[in-house]
This record gives sequence, structure tokens and C-alpha cells, in this order.
Amino acid sequence: MAGEFDLSGKVAIVTGASRGLGQYMSRALARAGADVVITSRTLESLAQTRADIEAVGRKAIPCVLDVRKLDTIQPMVDRALAQFGKIDILVNNAGCNIRKASVDVTPEDWSFVVDTILKGSFFVATAVARSAMRPQKKGRIISVGSGTSLFGFPGIVPYCASRGGITQMTKALAAEWAPYGITVNVLAPGWFRTAQNDILFQDPEWVARVVEKIPAGRTGSPTDLDGTIVFLASDASAYVTGQLLFVDGGFTIGAMPAMPAKR
Repeated sequence: MAGEFDLSGKVAIVTGASRGLGQYMSRALARAGADVVITSRTLESLAQTRADIEAVGRKAIPCVLDVRKLDTIQPMVDRALAQFGKIDILVNNAGCNIRKASVDVTPEDWSFVVDTILKGSFFVATAVARSAMRPQKKGRIISVGSGTSLFGFPGIVPYCASRGGITQMTKALAAEWAPYGITVNVLAPGWFRTAQNDILFQDPEWVARVVEKIPAGRTGSPTDLDGTIVFLASDASAYVTGQLLFVDGGFTIGAMPAMPAKR
């Protein structure tokens, strides 16, 4: 059984790998044995992720990729194939957010968020499938979602629309690409502190309110994602596709806060 989770000899691409969840997941894949093509809009921002991957004895190939600029996608895929000859795993992680009342959202705001998360994920996935996974008849595609893949939250409507779209896109691609041995799933983290949401975590009262709604009693730590990302990337998940999998300590089950003990 342990061998089914072993990623030795596998090649992964992780978009948005310079920080936060992308950096966490790149490290996890490398620790499980994968070589990783790490992408960001600048090579300089990938230095730490590259060092972390190489520290566990795996290869790290930094590539420039701006998922909103479609002409940067295929060159990244071509470089990965030139280096390794295959692509086994794709983690669509690149994302962004704009916090605004809906009546103040501009067309530029909408395009910035939706093009990064939804459009970018689609065209990276199709490029990888076309060039590598369909010809080799195998692959694992994992797109990053969130609680907004299922629920709506005020003040971040473009983000909610994008993450909801990721869920439906994943189901459609899973159905279309199953005959090619490609699985497509969504990993939806709960509340993890990242650069994108750090402003929220700076408010202790906000954190306390969030934790009260998490049955596990805490927000996420980086290693909480390790097991799930490795599972979805590995042979162990060969019969899992089109699924939305939350890693959130129970936040999305809507449980009530724990009741005080009776005296």
C-alpha cells in the first residue's frame, strides 16, 4: 500500500509556487519523491521553493508563467517535457483575490480574478493534457479550491465565482478525460494563513470567530495539506475523479461550536 503513495520518478508542475499554499504543496510532492516544475511570474520569487525541493534531493525547475498571459503557458509545458520527457501531475494553484463591495467591482477587477483562477487553470490544464497526459494515457490534475467552491461569501464575488467555476470545470474535465487515464479533482483548503489573507489573520478577534466555527479547534498548518496533495497526485487515487475534497478541519460541515461542559 505504501508504494501507491510513492511519487518517486514522477514529474509535477505546480503553478503559483513561490509562496503560500503553492510552496507548501511543492515541498510535499518533493518529499514524496517527485521532481517539480515550479512556476511564478518571476524566477527570483521561486528561489526559496527551489532550495526547499533540492534540500530533499529532488530536482526543481523554475519557470516563468503568468497564467493570465496565455502565450506563456505552452513554453512552460514544453520546457517541462524537454527536461523530463513527461508530466505526471499538475497542481493548478495560481490565484488572487480582490476584496470589494460588489457594486464597486470594475470589469478590470473581475477579469483579473477570474482570468487568473478559472481561465488560467483551464488553459494550463488543457495544454498539459494535450501535450503530455493524453498521449501518455495517464495523469493527475489537481486544482485548488476553497470554501467558496461551495459557499458564497460577501465582498469577494469574483473570487467565489471563480472557485465555484473550478468545481464545475473539474467535473466536466474529469468526465471528458477519464478515458485517457487522467483524474481531475479539486483540493479545497480551509483557513490557512497565506500572504493573500494575512490581513484577516492580523485581527485576533476575527481569528477567534473563525476558530469557533472549526470543529478541529484551529486554523490549518502547512503540513495539514501534505497527505491530501500526495494522495490525489499518487496511484492511490486512481479511482477518484471529479471530486471536491475539503481540508478544513470540518469548517464546511457547518457544525455548531462545542457546547460548554455541564457542571
